[in-house]
Amino acid sequence: MSSSEEETIFIPAVTKSPEEDRVNGLPPPSYNGQYTENIAKKREQGDPAIEQEDRPLVYRIGDATPIHLTLFFAMQQALLSLSTSLAVSLLVAEYACAEHDEDFKSRLLASTLFMNGITTLLMVTIGVRLPLYQGATPDYVAPLVAMAAIDKDRCQMNTTYFNASSNTTETIPANQDDVILYHIQTLQGSLMLAGAIHFVVGATGLVGILLRFIGPVTIVPTILLIGIYMVTSVTKFAQVHWGISSMTCAIAIILSLYLAKFNMPIPVWTRKKSCHVIRYPFHQVFAILIAIVFGWVVSIILTEAGVFDSATSVKDKLYYARTDSRSYVIDNAKWFQFPYPGQFGLLRFSVSAFVGFFIATIVSILDSIGDYYACATTCRVPPPPPHAVNRGIAIEGLCTILSGALGCGHGTTTYGGNIGAIGLTKVASRHVFVCVSLVYILFGVIAKFSAIFITIPHPVLGGALIIMFGMFNGVVLSNLQSVDLTSTRNSAIIGTSLLVGLMMPHWIERYPDTIDTGNPEIDDVLKMLLGNPNMVGAIMSCFLDNTVPGSPEERGITAWQTVDEDSVTSGNYQEGFEVYKPWLPGRLSNARFMTYIPFMPNPKKVIPERHLSVDLGRRKKADSGHTSVNSI
Repeated sequence: MSSSEEETIFIPAVTKSPEEDRVNGLPPPSYNGQYTENIAKKREQGDPAIEQEDRPLVYRIGDATPIHLTLFFAMQQALLSLSTSLAVSLLVAEYACAEHDEDFKSRLLASTLFMNGITTLLMVTIGVRLPLYQGATPDYVAPLVAMAAIDKDRCQMNTTYFNASSNTTETIPANQDDVILYHIQTLQGSLMLAGAIHFVVGATGLVGILLRFIGPVTIVPTILLIGIYMVTSVTKFAQVHWGISSMTCAIAIILSLYLAKFNMPIPVWTRKKSCHVIRYPFHQVFAILIAIVFGWVVSIILTEAGVFDSATSVKDKLYYARTDSRSYVIDNAKWFQFPYPGQFGLLRFSVSAFVGFFIATIVSILDSIGDYYACATTCRVPPPPPHAVNRGIAIEGLCTILSGALGCGHGTTTYGGNIGAIGLTKVASRHVFVCVSLVYILFGVIAKFSAIFITIPHPVLGGALIIMFGMFNGVVLSNLQSVDLTSTRNSAIIGTSLLVGLMMPHWIERYPDTIDTGNPEIDDVLKMLLGNPNMVGAIMSCFLDNTVPGSPEERGITAWQTVDEDSVTSGNYQEGFEVYKPWLPGRLSNARFMTYIPFMPNPKKVIPERHLSVDLGRRKKADSGHTSVNSI
């Protein structure tokens, strides 16, 4: 087949009118407004970046996709982020002393996948109403890792009972199942309270107040410390077999980075063109999943060849590199198991866990808002108005409460990787993400599915975590593009916050007995506060950023808080603000009291006068004598 017969999947050629789109067999997009002068000039010069950006979406947010394509796109989006949810769930299980309880880890993962589906469904239909995937976030795991490092004896618990025959009280080691349930119940109550605060922030419109004091200089060190501090957990998985973990990581790097500009030729058959070849970056979109599968296959081969025969118990390091050591988990798992609130028993509360979750909540809120605006840019729609942002944050908080009730041990947040997939496929249909949510709900209900992923060899998972958290750190650092990095002020604040954020947890871990107030409960809270890296870094960076003199432009606050009003009405959008409007009966949506509800659209306004923008890549610049917003 000649190269002229090949095509690139889901990336149609740029057309200039709806009529030309119909000729190409694409759904005609709506053309709201004109391109700005500087973009038009770059297009005339043949700028390839502008050409790629201007390609219209194949399916817009409000478009209905054919059933067969909906299933294909949904599975693509669902599998894209599965590995992150698996990693977060396993780290929660490790904190709860369930590292060797495979059946419990399977139940915990099923609850996580189920909540991913519920949160995504509510976000797409009721929340911000953009095509967003909501998944388990590492933000809530960092406090658990810090608590585990401080309290190394948390798994050695005792229980007291009264011996009637001797009329004495005796203490014996607690059953391991009771220890696991105790820690999960503690996380449940703490997470539900943090979720309630999360909900209140969105429902009352307090997001705008937060962004007056919290900018990139505060957020970047805070989130970066999460990724850096996860090195201990990543090492624990990878060190089981450095050869397999290094190979898994190398495959992911080669597919996602070295071959990033290569589109894989894929033979397909359609009625219109019969057999032909399409080009699609399949290897890049699914790089981590392909690496996991390849590493898994290598582990199977080594296991069958007898390389790991010496590892026969959980005390042997190579035991978790074997693929046959935990196959019983699949056999023991039920076919169907519906997660429900209170499945792990009564709720408990821990001040230390709550403080860690509260900091994670603030970080998660700001991270999600940034993703809302990034998704709007990718989908070629106006920036989300305040009521949509508030509603999205409220839904995340509500689902965090439900996650706590189910015992997941973590909240959910928006995944940026799925937004990138929308940019690649040019498919932004809301119907696809509704299908994604249903897929994850099925994953959570079908217990056999969760059990299969629990048996992934630890070195394979460790290799995947290396590239996952490496990319996580890189994405966090990219948020500094709106900050003046030539400023000594900003460099000093970021560097000092990172140093103190790493130093204090190390001090608490090495010298835990230094803090002694005479009250064990107060000691535990102080150790948790000082041992939590992202909390120490957040307090330090927020205090310095708001007390050291600096202009809003220098701090990057301007880029996070304002959008040029002209860009809202004259941008190259394929849909308008109607994508953010929730479905309500006409009489209710036009009611006067809607004006006073922060998370509902104002019936008196067609287009909001001011938008709370946190598009991390935007900065105000002068262009041809007027102000505009240039996106990255």
